[in-house]
Amino acid sequence: MTPVEAALAGAHRREWARVLAATVRVARDLDLAEECVQDAYASAMTAWGTSGVPDNPAAWLTTAAKRRAIDAIRRDAALRSRLPLLVVEQEEDEAREDPEDHGMGQLSQAVPDERLRLIFLCCHPALGQDAQVALTLRLVCGLPVPDIARAFLVTEPTMAARITRAKKKIATTRIPYRIPSPGELPERLRGVLAVIHLLFTTGHTAPSGGSLVRTDLVERSMHLARMLCELMPDDTEARGLLALLIVTDARRATRAGADGRLLRLKDQDRSRWDRSALAGAEAMIVGCLRAGPPGRYVLQAAIASLYADAPAYEETDWPQIVALYDKLLEVWPSPVVALNRAVPLAMVAGPETALAEVERLEGDPRLSGYQYLPAIKADLLSRLGRTSAAAEAYRRAFALAANEAERAFLAEQLAIAE
Repeated sequence: MTPVEAALAGAHRREWARVLAATVRVARDLDLAEECVQDAYASAMTAWGTSGVPDNPAAWLTTAAKRRAIDAIRRDAALRSRLPLLVVEQEEDEAREDPEDHGMGQLSQAVPDERLRLIFLCCHPALGQDAQVALTLRLVCGLPVPDIARAFLVTEPTMAARITRAKKKIATTRIPYRIPSPGELPERLRGVLAVIHLLFTTGHTAPSGGSLVRTDLVERSMHLARMLCELMPDDTEARGLLALLIVTDARRATRAGADGRLLRLKDQDRSRWDRSALAGAEAMIVGCLRAGPPGRYVLQAAIASLYADAPAYEETDWPQIVALYDKLLEVWPSPVVALNRAVPLAMVAGPETALAEVERLEGDPRLSGYQYLPAIKADLLSRLGRTSAAAEAYRRAFALAANEAERAFLAEQLAIAE
């Protein structure tokens, strides 16, 4: 990778959302802003190759994208009638006066982080939640469509079509994408929480590539979660999500060995976990549980905390974890939750009982391309001494996995089973 390519890749990971948010201020149209930002990144390849990488790549990209937006608006007046996105205070001569602009200062003060404002903006209640989240992950967070598809357990063409339909609905029905007032933020919160959670999940275990973790996505999502808690300190689900992220990230340093080999939870060095972070998260979880009936993020955080509290894997409070999963299934009946429940269930009721649950879930089409289903099945089969069937399940898991660290781990397990 050349220095220019490396600089562009880094700017895309770190600055895409900021550049897009700044460009939306000028373009006031989501599609146009995205096109201008993409053009700016493309032109940077040539410009930086000639003049060198600028001292502030983000500023260069933002200026280039804004200029393209201004030129496009001036060149084609019809673009001015497309869906307006009223983002923040107008910049001197870069935007037009609009009666609805007077409410923009409210959200700017309420949500000081520019990227979080843009996420709230995109999570419009007129769109279905899946559409909100997918569109936001693609445009605001810059995730590639294949990674978003994996997060939603759908094929890449299906996800691409879903994003296209969401953008088309915005354009054709003229959904009023204005800045929500502080009082309107709660109705968008569910989508915002889902965006941050999926952004973290994608960073915690990268869907593809050579690295197990994408640190940039993990840190970005944790920053957004903290900002959200500052914005809504009394919302237990916002605090539950932050606690979940903290607990999960507290063992980041032990998830892979020095050679990059994936380490299972039971093989990790618990003495290296961030105990201070875990203690702080546990206090948050206890407070959320005392505040009232817990939602999905509080329950997920409680499960993660129980795993982390055990002095050793074998000493985990398995019955309590199964009970929490049962409660989680009530508030969030996801097939992934049901599959994850099979792991502690095997420790409580035995691998045969857990295997029956996994085999039942094999009939759910949503899990047909989910590599963790055959991986969990393979482990249960191995524990039951059914090595031939375990090897076949490991082969299926290996074929579905795209992350190189996970593929290497599955290859090792396959070799043992064979």
